[in-house]
Amino acid sequence: MTTIQLVGAILFACALVHTFAAKGFEILADRHPRHAGLFHLLGEVEVVFGFWAFVLIVAMAFLSGPDAAIGYAESRHYTEPLFVFTVMVIAASRPVLDAVRALLRTTARLAPLRTEVMLAWLGLALVPLAGSLITEPAAMTLAALMLAPQVFRPGVPEALKYGALGVLFVNVSIGGTLTSYAAPPVLMVAGTWGWDSAYMFAHFGWRAAVAVFINATVIVLLLRKHLAPPPAPTGSEQVVPLKVSLIHLGFLAAVVLLAHHPVLFLGLFMLFLGFTKAYERHQDPLILKEGLLVGFFLAGLVVLGGMQQWWLQPIVSSLGPTALFFGALGLTAITDNAALTYLGSLIAGLSEHSQYMLVAGAVAGGGLTVIANAPNPAGAALLRNGFSDESINALGLLAGALGPTAVAALLFLI
Repeated sequence: MTTIQLVGAILFACALVHTFAAKGFEILADRHPRHAGLFHLLGEVEVVFGFWAFVLIVAMAFLSGPDAAIGYAESRHYTEPLFVFTVMVIAASRPVLDAVRALLRTTARLAPLRTEVMLAWLGLALVPLAGSLITEPAAMTLAALMLAPQVFRPGVPEALKYGALGVLFVNVSIGGTLTSYAAPPVLMVAGTWGWDSAYMFAHFGWRAAVAVFINATVIVLLLRKHLAPPPAPTGSEQVVPLKVSLIHLGFLAAVVLLAHHPVLFLGLFMLFLGFTKAYERHQDPLILKEGLLVGFFLAGLVVLGGMQQWWLQPIVSSLGPTALFFGALGLTAITDNAALTYLGSLIAGLSEHSQYMLVAGAVAGGGLTVIANAPNPAGAALLRNGFSDESINALGLLAGALGPTAVAALLFLI
């Protein structure tokens, strides 16, 4: 352990405490209006890890020199934050949302249940499972925006909102395991361990699907009396032409296919921005601010998380298969699950059973906190306005996610 590693661990702990205490800054903003802007900024969960990452870089500059600090910052890989930002903005565009809503409404009308109940179930079950095709960040964005007016709104008890948020986060985390490329923690190990999509479906996919269906069904049954019916078309809304919707869906598909090539998908994103400007009449305002905040959060996690390998890897390598499952499930609550599985991929001679247990624990625990899974900050940014004080309480999320996490853990341990 070097001095800078110790500083990195301390700052990482400060960021975790800050995450759980984010709501307290809103109280300070009310008590000290002169500095309310600063406290509101520090109360944004998406700002937390980016803020402490800057503190780490400054500390590194003082302790090791500016060149070392800049070298470390530039050595990190920021593909995932850039991809999540890009896919969030495209997936949340009006033509994509309208197309997905139309598909889900058609499906809901075919079911022998109230339309609003079926739509909520599809948003919490089918869309997270679709993350195995369109990637988890895209699934989180679509599900959050479709559920917001139904579930995360005034009139719904706060406890049920946190229950629905926990189900959404857990289902997205495990719903991307039907393939080998959509879930970040799986992607980190798939190439090293030779896991293809057939392997993922046989070992993880069917278990994840059963857990997703159980979680969604239970929370929708609890919510059924509080669900808002889908808004009826007013007639004044301009219908998005099919060609425009197909072009947007094409942009989304291309970005997903190029997810590991930031130069290419960012180039496509620039083209997408130009297209939306050219056809503004078919667009709603893009969620650029929300996407940038989420990207900032994930980039900060990349910088801070890179300093935690010295204590995380010995823990992971010292555990047996069962202990590894529960250890990964617990550790992923305080660090990104993709970083955890990446550390596991560096361990030589890890048995196939231990490999399975590590990834199963990491994805099962992906809904416990905002930082546990890369798409979670996106969901938090899009849904926080539906909660009191327009912020998400970390303990409330933890409580809401415990039940669906237990269901996922049980299915993966069978």
